Amino acid sequence: MMPMTEKRTKKAMKLFISADIEGCAGLAIPAEAHKQETVYGPFAREMTREVLAACEAARELGAREIVVKDGHGDASNIDPLSMPDYVRLIRGKSGHPYNMMWGIDESFDGVLYVGYHAPAGNPEFSISHTSTGNSLYIRLNGEYMSEFMLNTFTAASLGVPVLFLSGDEAICGLAKSLVPGIETAVTKRGTGGATVCEPPGMVTERIQTGVKRTLGRNFSACHVKLPEQFIYEVTYKDWKKAYQMSFYPGMEKVDTFTNRLVTNRWMDVVTAHCFVVY
Repeated sequence: MMPMTEKRTKKAMKLFISADIEGCAGLAIPAEAHKQETVYGPFAREMTREVLAACEAARELGAREIVVKDGHGDASNIDPLSMPDYVRLIRGKSGHPYNMMWGIDESFDGVLYVGYHAPAGNPEFSISHTSTGNSLYIRLNGEYMSEFMLNTFTAASLGVPVLFLSGDEAICGLAKSLVPGIETAVTKRGTGGATVCEPPGMVTERIQTGVKRTLGRNFSACHVKLPEQFIYEVTYKDWKKAYQMSFYPGMEKVDTFTNRLVTNRWMDVVTAHCFVVY
């Protein structure tokens, strides 16, 4: 029998879900992620289904409150009328540097990611990118920076553990490298311009299984320690964009296509990122 103290802890769980669309089942080309395109609708509905799958599994394991941040595009992809009464959905862009993580604070017990994808510069998913299509790649302390890495360091700056991620095979592998205790659910894998997609029903099942598994364990292996210093480098596709963004306070020009920011404050990185890659 589970000790009463552990039961109370699980019943008191408050979780934050950050959701994207490119890592959801089936999506393989840029048009499917863009609202103005006719092929977009089914993938927005799939994003909603996958978020619901994570919410339902978390609720079954005792989550009392779940906040979902729609993190894709203009942040109005998830169907708000499909959300259960224990979920609060954040739609739209606040303008805060936390962006996909806006709404999180120290009161949350854990973070779940749904529909995440490989970073700019990664060849294992055909539409890999980081936040926008403006960068060829972004490095943080020498590593290719994904939206997962960016958002995980934001969670870590608040002391919140990162528990689960669903997305393409590449980002699942990168997630486990950064957060050893994280549970992942693979939705697809890519080679060149091709994507091998897992069936939606299987993806939903993997999400629910993974969320239940991680919420049933101790979260200690899901905490990330922030580096003492951050070296944030953006290599742009367009040298004119690189030139313009080299004037952002604290940025220094490395070469024609690359700018660098060095800081000891995480907030400096997320704030710069919200300006220089958009």
